[in-house]
Amino acid sequence: MSDFKGRFLDKSKVFTNGVLVNNPVFRLVLGTCPTLAVTTGAIYGLFMGIITTIVLVCVNIIISLLKSIIPDKVRIPAYVLIIATFVTALEMLLKRYFFTIYSALGIFLPLIVVNCLIFARAEAFASTNKVLDSALDGLGMGIGFTASLTLIGLVREFFGAGTLFLGDVAGRATGIAIPGMSDYTLSVLTLPAGGFLVFGLLMAAVNYISGVITNYREKKSKEAALRHVTKMLEGEELHTVQPQPKNEGGNK
Repeated sequence: MSDFKGRFLDKSKVFTNGVLVNNPVFRLVLGTCPTLAVTTGAIYGLFMGIITTIVLVCVNIIISLLKSIIPDKVRIPAYVLIIATFVTALEMLLKRYFFTIYSALGIFLPLIVVNCLIFARAEAFASTNKVLDSALDGLGMGIGFTASLTLIGLVREFFGAGTLFLGDVAGRATGIAIPGMSDYTLSVLTLPAGGFLVFGLLMAAVNYISGVITNYREKKSKEAALRHVTKMLEGEELHTVQPQPKNEGGNK
């Protein structure tokens, strides 16, 4: 049972590493180009994140399976070929069933092939780890990437246009327009300058919150260690203290 629990904790750490600890957007600052370009609307950030997640998981699995076959000298061209295969297939599916999203994402869809996030996980993790760990790493990083893009898109769309998830998915209108919000919007947030501003503010907020949580955990860990040491010292004192012999006659 303890062995199973240990393995589960190890796998969960691999997964949550990309979601929280080493978030690819706010902590590692990877994939900044699509992060700033496609987050004018939350729906576009969501779709870009989902597509990138699928590519990440598939590429990590394939590279982990083929890591002992791919020669070291040609590993980068091999990675490009594997990534391009999945990106091309997803691009064709998106063009067929979600044409509006495909048109909105534009050139940034094929540019997923050279996304530094996918290359980084392929080179740093998938090429040296087992298939399951590689899949969990890709899924965690992808979810972290998707959540970050969606969050940036939500902020920019809400304060810049007064809408939420407004768009067209498979011929159906999505999202809502906030009543009365259009009179108080900051249209600059839908522009590239606004993207940098929101990105920087959210990064600062995430880093601050992460720092507070880390300091809190370290403080609790030190307090627990101190209590443990104190109990050990008290126990040792009880064992070492010997009863003093009684002086029945007293001093004359």
